[in-house]
Formats: sequence, C-alpha cells, structure tokens
Amino acid sequence: MTLDSLVTAIILIIGFYILFYIGKTVNNLLHREYRLGYELVERDNAALALAIVGYYVGLVLAIGGAIVGPSSGLVNDLIDLAVYGVLGIILLNISWYLCDKLILYKFHVSDELIRDHNQGTGAVSAAVSIASGFIIYGSVAGEGGSIWTVLVFWLIGQVILILTGLVYNRITSYDIHEQIEKDNVAAGVSFAGALLAVGVIVGLAGEGDFVSWSENLFSYLAYAVIGLILLPVVRILTDRVLLPTVRLSDEIVAQEKPNMGAAYIEAFSYIAAAFIIFWCV
Repeated sequence: MTLDSLVTAIILIIGFYILFYIGKTVNNLLHREYRLGYELVERDNAALALAIVGYYVGLVLAIGGAIVGPSSGLVNDLIDLAVYGVLGIILLNISWYLCDKLILYKFHVSDELIRDHNQGTGAVSAAVSIASGFIIYGSVAGEGGSIWTVLVFWLIGQVILILTGLVYNRITSYDIHEQIEKDNVAAGVSFAGALLAVGVIVGLAGEGDFVSWSENLFSYLAYAVIGLILLPVVRILTDRVLLPTVRLSDEIVAQEKPNMGAAYIEAFSYIAAAFIIFWCV
C-alpha cells in the first residue's frame, strides 16, 4: 500500500463515519416516539436494540456500496460517497416505513417495539433494514449506473420484499402477523430469515456494472423470481432434511413455548440457500 492510497483510505473512512452519523441522526429525528438512549439503557429494550442494530447494519451496507469498486480519483470518490451515501440513507429510512405500512401492516411496529418490547417485531424490522441495505448496496455498487438506476432497482427490491411477506404468510399454516403480535419471537425470527434471504439474493443480483436496462433488469427480475420460489422449497427441505422428525409450524406455534431452536434453523436455511443459489446460478 502506497502513502497516497493510505491517505485516500483514511479520508474515505472519515467520510463513511460522517455519513453513518448523519444516518443515525436522521433515524433518531424520524422516530420522536421514543428516546433511544432511555429505551436501551433505562428500559433494557432488547426489541428496539434488535431493530436499531439491523438499521445500522443496513446503513453500513447502503453507504458501503458507494465506496467499493475502482477509484475515480479522490475528489470524484468523495462526491460519489456524498451523493450515493445520502441517497442510501434516505432510501433505507423509507424502507423502515414500508416495513411498518406494507410488511407488518396489521399493527404498528413502533408500538410493538416500545410498548411491548416485542423481539419478534424487532427481528423482522432488523431483517428488512439489512435486506434493504443489501438491495441498496447492489444498486449503488459498480460502474455505469446513475441515481435513476439506484432508485429503480431499490423500488423493485422493496416490491419483492413486500411480496415475500405475502408469499411467506401463504406458505405457513398460521397468520404471521397474529403470531408476532402475540409476542411469538420464534415466528418473527423465521419470517426475518426469509426476508433477509430474499434481500441477499436480490441485492447481490444488482451488484456489478450497469450495461443496459434490458440486460440488467432481466437478470435482476430473474433472481427476484428465484428468491420468491425459494421460500416454499426451502421450507419443505428444512422440514424434510434439517428437522425430519417434526413439523416447523408445530414447533413454532403449536407449543406452549415456541421452539426458538427450530426458528433459528429455519432462518439459517433461508439465508444459506440464498448464498448458495447466488453462487450457483
């Protein structure tokens, strides 16, 4: 590493942390219904901590997309970091509200996080933020794109996440919203794994250079469809291969105490399959 490259790296790291702080501040300002420090320190609110950590991870991914790739010179790199970093912050916070209104639409996310300390809701909120972070990362990373390509691919990604929620609710024998609202953390963790898996597939599909709308959009939509098809297939495989002696639904909702172990395994199976599919397809 040369001295010039080291200085450039330090400047970009400083720029990254400035944007991260801006993203943290924006999220705090948008959520006046709680005081983050009070909730985390005085009330030991693990549910909100889950949601916030997920947002921070999504923030790292969203800003990181503006850093990766070949350098165009320090000035141009800083301009790209500022423009696409701020855009990523805006889109990630919109994703938070889309989760509230269109994914967990049967109740208010903030009420569940603050009033009930609902960790199932926290897990889903975290997964949406991380999945959206992957989608923004893939939309920003690479050469040849623009603000418009980022907006289009992010919007498609959000639609896919919303569809994932609908599909997941259809392939389970229980109402996911009802179970999460009843503080069934296992149901929330399983659902979170499905959302994160689809976000990984769609996000990584968008990574790379933008060539043309016809080529890139077709590939992007193809991966999105694969991600949606993935859900029922992986759930069946998890039932038959990873937990052959039990049914996932029975372990998650048909017991007095939901089986968190089964939920972790289901979530893992979705996420692992997402990476395997992306590597192989």
